[in-house]
Amino acid sequence: MRSEDTVTVSAADFQRNIGVYQDMALTRPVAITKNGRERTVLLSAEEYARLKRRDRRAVAVGELSARHIEAIRDARVPEQYSHLDSELEDWKP
Repeated sequence: MRSEDTVTVSAADFQRNIGVYQDMALTRPVAITKNGRERTVLLSAEEYARLKRRDRRAVAVGELSARHIEAIRDARVPEQYSHLDSELEDWKP
């Protein structure tokens, strides 16, 4: 979902019209503000589940299988992204 699809509403208006905004959240995020600042966002359960599936789990190097280590070793960056190499010029470990 794009941020321009987000509906912004005050907490007071949200409380008065919760059903309206729950229905709206089925198709786009509803940002709820307090004192003019975004505080929470209401999402559909489907969108929340989609975002949760994208969570990544950190894995210790020792937990990697030989197949995973081989895949990492053999991985190559596609030529179309070679311009990003300049991002590493000043990088120091």
